[in-house]
Amino acid sequence: MTAGRPYRVGYAPGTYDLFHIGHLNILRHARSQCDCLVAGVVSDETAELATGRRPVFPLVERLEIVRNVKYVDAAFVETIPDRVETWRQVRFDVLFKGDDWRGTPKGDKLERDLSEVGVEIVYFPYTVRTSSTQLGRVLDILSQDAPAAGVGGLSDGPA
Repeated sequence: MTAGRPYRVGYAPGTYDLFHIGHLNILRHARSQCDCLVAGVVSDETAELATGRRPVFPLVERLEIVRNVKYVDAAFVETIPDRVETWRQVRFDVLFKGDDWRGTPKGDKLERDLSEVGVEIVYFPYTVRTSSTQLGRVLDILSQDAPAAGVGGLSDGPA
């Protein structure tokens, strides 16, 4: 806790699939602005409802990765898309999002809903060059092109 400032709990929600530098940047920057950082890891089912596709890595693996990031004090499994309900369970003071949400209908709704319970929203720069969605699309293409026997054209048997 910083002198003259109350203890502040931060919340950084995400799917955290195909964990990359953008995820790490959000968690690093978030932790620098709070005393305790809780990472909300979206369940497989909730992610599929929101995006139309299941994460590449299952929840248990994504949760283990996020829990072991040094900036994260605790990880919470999100099973419902309602952030106010999540706030009732976690009781965070500030929520961190990528700035790709700023000024969007979803971002505006999030700001309205959370301001009613006194939660501040802090946006961080979105890492444009790296996206789990783009990485997932590449994996989809690669898996369609992969030969049936072996990976990358390599066979398991003798030549």
